[in-house]
Amino acid sequence: MTDPVGADRSETRIHDVAIVGGGAVGLLLACLLGRRGRDVVVLERRTDPPPPGSPSRAIGVHPPGLKVLDHAGIGEAVRDRAVVIREGRVTCEGRTLGAMRFPRSGLVRSLPQREVEALLEERLGELPNVRLRRGVEVTGLRDRGTHVVVTGAAGDDEVAVPARYVVGADGVRSGIRSLIDARWRPRGRGATYVMCDTRDDTGARETALLHFEPTGVVESFPMPGGVRRYVARVRRRPSVLDAAAVAAIVEARTGQGFDTDAAGEPTAFDARQHLATPIAAGRVALVGDAAHEVSPIGGQGMNLGWMAAQHLDHELDAALAAGAPLDAFAGYERVRRAAATRAMRQAAFNMRMGAPVTGLRLRVRNASVRLLGLPPARSVLARAFTMRWL
Repeated sequence: MTDPVGADRSETRIHDVAIVGGGAVGLLLACLLGRRGRDVVVLERRTDPPPPGSPSRAIGVHPPGLKVLDHAGIGEAVRDRAVVIREGRVTCEGRTLGAMRFPRSGLVRSLPQREVEALLEERLGELPNVRLRRGVEVTGLRDRGTHVVVTGAAGDDEVAVPARYVVGADGVRSGIRSLIDARWRPRGRGATYVMCDTRDDTGARETALLHFEPTGVVESFPMPGGVRRYVARVRRRPSVLDAAAVAAIVEARTGQGFDTDAAGEPTAFDARQHLATPIAAGRVALVGDAAHEVSPIGGQGMNLGWMAAQHLDHELDAALAAGAPLDAFAGYERVRRAAATRAMRQAAFNMRMGAPVTGLRLRVRNASVRLLGLPPARSVLARAFTMRWL
């Protein structure tokens, strides 16, 4: 259930788990624990969920992530609302370098993160032992030995929430990460991209189109409602960012623009990679973007967070059944760090493949793409693209 802002601020009951952050990963973990009958409270800074039509960077639901959503009870609803991506096609200067058709068991689905979050919040409302408290700004953690007290504020009111375990699911700018003194270490180089959603006029409603052009990659993906998302790598953020600017980049590289009148508000973002050290400390664990920032190129971040939430669900349930010991997260730390490292390597590879390149390097890159599109490398690449290797 969801509590209105202003509802009872301080508590004496010790919850099983307090989750800080009510995004896609925090809500999923709450649903997973809630279906086990665990007493869970979710503390979310935002007073309201994202409104319909608001920007949503993450859209890819990969097969392993969908399985986790099945466990949470929203998998079928996601399937009903999402667009299926059955194949990917790579081109350069008008020539096809390779194509990949995904097996039925490995289909990727496209659904904006805000819609997944809405389904998760609806599911959470069906679980009487799980509460979502909005408008809570968490500012501190007090270790009491047998439990942790999460402190903060909701408006002018102080908040104190005791819980046997605390999970920071509060995103890239995680306050919980700072409170456990975890370092935020960069991994590799970043890159800048512009993104815009518009009407899909490509005629390729179930195909991801990847244009590996000499001046930088342009990717486009189908979305629900006859919409297509365009993402283009740029050397620097445009001084004027509007739909016409993004369409001009797309047309200059691919020869085909898009309808700017049907386009939404474009955004620019920097794709960076970081890993928290440690991911867990005492009774507190990090999950999702709070634990690792993975480049969105390749669509791995949200799904990686869901898979970590599933792992954490098992670890927390076992620890609570064993009397809530202090060292509950040793295995979680080891496994999730390894998984995040693999995901970052793949994301770094994706960014390198889409970097501007000319001359001999361009010819080598294109030859490599052609080889990756042939058996047996094609099946390996398909597993990597759909995250079935994690």
